[in-house]
Amino acid sequence: MKHKKDFNALNTNFKSVYDWFKNLPTLSFDKINSCNTLHVIVDMINGFVKEGALSSCEVLSINDNVAQFTRFCRHENIQTIALADEHTNDSTEFSTYPVHCLKGTAESVLTDEIAHSDPNIKVFGKNSTNGYLEPEVADFIQNSGKNTFIITGDCTDMCVIQFALTLKADFNRRNVPCRVIVPYDLTATCSLPNHDPELAEIMALYIMHTNGIEICDSGLSTTIGYAMYRKGI
Repeated sequence: MKHKKDFNALNTNFKSVYDWFKNLPTLSFDKINSCNTLHVIVDMINGFVKEGALSSCEVLSINDNVAQFTRFCRHENIQTIALADEHTNDSTEFSTYPVHCLKGTAESVLTDEIAHSDPNIKVFGKNSTNGYLEPEVADFIQNSGKNTFIITGDCTDMCVIQFALTLKADFNRRNVPCRVIVPYDLTATCSLPNHDPELAEIMALYIMHTNGIEICDSGLSTTIGYAMYRKGI
């Protein structure tokens, strides 16, 4: 007999998710070794932030904070890389999403704020929602010597979750311990038809949490922000 979902329990279940979300910890850099840490920015490019069919105010709202966090990482000697959609005209992804971020156009370029926050950001192009599937990305990470990964950017329920879960699963497959950290206030998702960004985002964060990803507050409005103020970053 086919299992019937108990939708009457959803209110209770969503409350438990909301309670979890309200009590997230703040990212502590006291427990992070900068030499072993990599900051990965996902798709903070013009085509999701400022122009084009998939740009949105939700993603724009985190642009300056991701740039600020990147400056902090640079000051703390934490390397930053970035993943950027670079599609061709015949990309099969366009059967699901509108045409966006064509390679060689302004849409596929990091926003000025992100680019200026660290001139040494290494950018990797990607042709799908899962940047870890790009061989160059996987090879770089596997050979980087890093075991702590802080992921920021968009979209939380698409490119961010896929990258985070695949990264974690790959390290688990190879029996290599790692930490994968996603500061919720430095990720965002966009508004699309039949796509509630707030619901999609919190559920994506919760799914990552249940798969061993550390979800937290970045501390930009508290601890990190104060440290940046004191250090004049």
